[in-house]
Amino acid sequence: MRVLVVEDDGHLRGQLREALQGAGYVVDEAADGEEGHFLGETEPYDAVVLDVGLPVMDGISVLERWRREQRNMPVLILTARDRWSDKVAGIDAGADDYVTKPFHIEEVLARVRALIRRAAGHASSELECGPLRLDTRTARVSVDGTPLKLTSHEYRLLDYLMHHQDSVVSRSELIEHLYDQDFDRDSNTIEVFVGRLRKKIGLDLIETIRGQGYRLRHG
Repeated sequence: MRVLVVEDDGHLRGQLREALQGAGYVVDEAADGEEGHFLGETEPYDAVVLDVGLPVMDGISVLERWRREQRNMPVLILTARDRWSDKVAGIDAGADDYVTKPFHIEEVLARVRALIRRAAGHASSELECGPLRLDTRTARVSVDGTPLKLTSHEYRLLDYLMHHQDSVVSRSELIEHLYDQDFDRDSNTIEVFVGRLRKKIGLDLIETIRGQGYRLRHG
């Protein structure tokens, strides 16, 4: 899953980046509203963490422009403790949730997980596909109760497929959501990761749709 963090406080932005990366997300960053708007307009994100009080262009304006441009990714806004009006304005502008500063990083992670689950139509933190289970809260994967050891890229790939079960996902879509904007994106690596996942899972769950991509299906 790929997340955009738009926050002008460099220290806080770094904390959010490290925490999200540690939780298995690919993270892009912006330090002002103009750069954040550009990235959100041109890159595909599974969620955005957006500060309201940004330089150049404030967060509410960024969000309003995204929604007018039909950019519908889930957005979590960060607001100051005493600015209840920011919360109202953010929700009215199209925010999906908010967190009040100061906050615990774990709360942001939990809310981002929930936004991504809901956007994909899942209510529980544990995703299932037959005997295959992925817990988005703990980043643990198992088959019939037996834990699987996956690399970070293998986990990201499986996580994306699990969120989009029974849908055909193209290689280009996977590349866009698995790698950050500066990564040397190569479609051949996706085939390698899919092959490794199939071996580790030991079940015929990941189907190749010729000329289109991959689909995770129930046995």
